[in-house]
Amino acid sequence: MSCRREFLRSIAVGAVAWTGSGLAQATPTGRPRWGMAIDVRLCVGCQSCTVSCALENRVPEGQYRTHAWTWEVKDANGRIGQSPLPQLCNHCEQPPCVEVCPADATFRSPEGVVLIDNDRCLGCGACAQACPYGARYVNAEHGKVDKCNFCLHRVNAGLLPACVDSCVGGARVFGDLDDPQSAVSRLLAANKSQVHVLKPEAGTRPKVFYIGLDQALAAGQARPGLLTPAQA
Repeated sequence: MSCRREFLRSIAVGAVAWTGSGLAQATPTGRPRWGMAIDVRLCVGCQSCTVSCALENRVPEGQYRTHAWTWEVKDANGRIGQSPLPQLCNHCEQPPCVEVCPADATFRSPEGVVLIDNDRCLGCGACAQACPYGARYVNAEHGKVDKCNFCLHRVNAGLLPACVDSCVGGARVFGDLDDPQSAVSRLLAANKSQVHVLKPEAGTRPKVFYIGLDQALAAGQARPGLLTPAQA
């Protein structure tokens, strides 16, 4: 409770950075640059992230802002196994969805979160077609494009995104990529050789990073060209 009180006091004085406790504290470095790391070694594919996201954001049945897909992979000896690959909007530094939106409804927030202004969105789906990660869809209920927004309403209230908060294995870590002391920055630094991003050839500079992917996935054997080593 004392951590929560300290955070509430800190909101008035500056930006926040995650400390790994589930809440946040003020950072003297200025506005944060939000990002996420997913340690697939800890992902059990339980879909608690999918369910909590759907409940938090009222996602229509059969549609997803995030989902933990399972891939079939082969090892060097030809043995078949399974590997999880949780996916969501990558909140790219160079998002193609922003460039193609005819109504300027898609934009990047000052913290680097890619958002959608539903009042401006035409529901044309141009951004969904431009997204190389398949992270966007036209919401079946209101006809506007929808996607992950890092639960920014929760983040601004000092809470973690719903998927992070509910992850059974603690596989998802969220925080300020520009703060070297944040939980996400420390995790990425500690696993530097095992950090990958999705579809780097797209040039989008994603801010969702993957740690410990099955080597078959990392090598593109399950989906050619999908992953490559990267750094925050």
